[in-house]
Amino acid sequence: MRIYRQSQEVWALPACNPGGNLEFTVGGGRAKNDGEKSTSDYVLQAKTLFRPLTENDWGWGLGIGTVRHPENNPGPNLLGNIYAYIPVSASFFNDALVAHVNVGGLRDRATGTHSMTWGVGGEFRISSKFLAIAESFGDNHHQPYWQVGGRLAIIPDRVQIDATVGQPFAGPGNGRWISFGLRLTPERFF
Repeated sequence: MRIYRQSQEVWALPACNPGGNLEFTVGGGRAKNDGEKSTSDYVLQAKTLFRPLTENDWGWGLGIGTVRHPENNPGPNLLGNIYAYIPVSASFFNDALVAHVNVGGLRDRATGTHSMTWGVGGEFRISSKFLAIAESFGDNHHQPYWQVGGRLAIIPDRVQIDATVGQPFAGPGNGRWISFGLRLTPERFF
């Protein structure tokens, strides 16, 4: 859930790895601006790791997907924005710090714009159950954003909750948000 001053979003992004090294995500979200009708978005994504991250080492992978906006992109196939990114992560000090960097591209179907996307962030272990998180992200056409927060492991490696605050680096304060998340990561469902 992400809450802005005059709008809110709720997302559900279930993912599964049916065996091997390929994860699929199929999910969606609803957004509601004050005084306006709700809109929906749908996400289809596939991710893989070419080198899994291990303690005091590094790893990298690839993610590709599409975000569909039926209200903005009507038509029989509802094809929306298409994106791809390469994430690279590194572990330091026995996972006390995990740094993340990614670079990618986005094609906005509505405008025909192609954007280079990027992100940089870190997870800082405060205790065995609590991580502080900080990141910045953006693209080559808009102001970058930042967010900071924390992640608490209720059941380590299985149930986590997180909260962040963020906003654009420059510009009006009405772009500020607060987010709350719940992660359920069971080893197996079946």
